[in-house]
Amino acid sequence: MITESGLLYSICFFAIIFTVEKTKKIFIISSNPALRDILQFCFDGWGYEVFLRDSHQADLSSIKKISPLVIVVDVHSARQSDLTICTLLKNDPITAFIPIITLINKRHLRVQLLNLKYGVDDYLIKPPDPLDLRIRIEMAIKRSQHSLYSNPLTGLPGGRIIEEMLKEKIKEKESFSFGYIDIDNFKYFNDVYGYIKGDRAIMHTAYLLYTSIMSTAGENDFIGHIGGDDFVFITTPDNYQKFCEKFISMFDSVIPFHYSQEDRMRGFIIARNRTHRLKKIPLMSVSVAVVNRDNSSGINSIVQINERITEIKKYLKTIPRSNFMADRRNQSIRHAPTPTTYRKKGFILHNHKALGQILLEKEIVSAEQLDEALRIHWRRGIILGEILKEMGYLKEEQLREALHIQKKEFSHLP
Repeated sequence: MITESGLLYSICFFAIIFTVEKTKKIFIISSNPALRDILQFCFDGWGYEVFLRDSHQADLSSIKKISPLVIVVDVHSARQSDLTICTLLKNDPITAFIPIITLINKRHLRVQLLNLKYGVDDYLIKPPDPLDLRIRIEMAIKRSQHSLYSNPLTGLPGGRIIEEMLKEKIKEKESFSFGYIDIDNFKYFNDVYGYIKGDRAIMHTAYLLYTSIMSTAGENDFIGHIGGDDFVFITTPDNYQKFCEKFISMFDSVIPFHYSQEDRMRGFIIARNRTHRLKKIPLMSVSVAVVNRDNSSGINSIVQINERITEIKKYLKTIPRSNFMADRRNQSIRHAPTPTTYRKKGFILHNHKALGQILLEKEIVSAEQLDEALRIHWRRGIILGEILKEMGYLKEEQLREALHIQKKEFSHLP
């Protein structure tokens, strides 16, 4: 373990070789003047904006006003009250999402830190190496921002992250394809089947997007979830068509199994439209609007991308069933030839059955057991059969039999 005096030498060295792109606010609470001085010297040199306090206070107004990205609390061995500030911060809705890193003596670690009720996010043993602390701070900031700007249902990056990524690609003058995915008739499904089944359909769609992007895309491709039934993807202009066809084919094949067998076989549900009249509503489909951006496309801002996406999406909504359309032109759709569209030819519902549906029909698993396993499957990408086996709901021979049935049905597909 290094000493605080020996620490100053390493600080000077690392402060020279590291830089920070943007000023980041950190709040440090410590009753040790020497430690405060060292940490301020270090993080000032790295370009951080450091705010110091020598002890905790019940009043959080100053912390709220500063709005730091991370709070560092030096826990004194004799003062249990040092950890109280963590509880106060986590119980306040304004500061609850600020990561808290504690500095603590090793001999007091088990007694003080592992009491999870204090809401500590991370820790370092005292005296801390400032470089280690900086790494912990950067990791905490990234986790916090991802959590804050990600969709809580699917875990996919949300609007803020999507916007920043598009800005960066436009700034670097990259060529890319931006796709906007809207689930048609989702509102009616949600109204008829309820929000829980609606959430399952959204999670399933996110999983299908992930599966599609992993099977067709490059290492820099991206999927995001704006909210509700609206998703986006970013890929390359030579890849978007393959991705869209893959995703639409998967969506049309498996999403109908969120409906009852009766609704699935007849191809529609009965629901009230906006005028409260009963109407036959087709099963969910997807409209995928794609804008291709390169140096000759005339697209230099997110606003321009949004305008083109809106125009394409409006046109796609007039076409029944799942489609995608890409706009390669510089002019408006209203004054240009009809862009390329794609429609999956026919349905395979009568031939294809999802594994979960086969297990339900054979009464091997219950609807509740399948739902529990599917949520893990969609969020973590683990094979459904493996999850059911691990949970004790399915035996190996039962899985093999169900997969054999599914394989036979696939062999009859057109």
